[in-house]
Amino acid sequence: MEGPLKRTLGAWKNTGMAIRDIRTMGDPVLRTACEPIVDVDDVVRTLVEDLLETVDQDGRAGLAANQIGVGLRAFSWNIEGDVGYILNPVIVEASEEKQEIADEGCLSIPGLWFECDRPLFARAEGINLDGELVVVEGEEIWARLIHHEVDHLDGFLFVDRLAKDVKRKAMREIREALEHEYS
Repeated sequence: MEGPLKRTLGAWKNTGMAIRDIRTMGDPVLRTACEPIVDVDDVVRTLVEDLLETVDQDGRAGLAANQIGVGLRAFSWNIEGDVGYILNPVIVEASEEKQEIADEGCLSIPGLWFECDRPLFARAEGINLDGELVVVEGEEIWARLIHHEVDHLDGFLFVDRLAKDVKRKAMREIREALEHEYS
């Protein structure tokens, strides 16, 4: 690793396991595609610990590394008591069939939920800290989680996937929330 990413990780690596602050919409790290993890070292191990601890809170279903300011391809999940992680996830299968349009939210856009269309089924493959294959798959909430978190790692937010009329409404509500926060 070179440049700003190495400096960011270097400053962060000795902090120990922690619940990390969530970066919110407007932070450029959320719009930057994450780098693949090449070496599983102490920095990556600490990242995984932080992802797991940070996602293991009420109301949190998933968390991508860039949401805590780290530009590496990793995400964690917390679905119905199943807490886990995946490194370098790639969506290898998604159904053509769509699930019922449902409200979707994001820790990086706190408190706002909008109807988002997602495939009914998805499967992602990646690795764990030991380099072993990890498969995350499922329907409905699992498919939504997989697409949502991989979108984060690719530099997209779920609002980018909204239907045009819903996106207009969402952007208006997001602007109002930001204006309220900073006034």
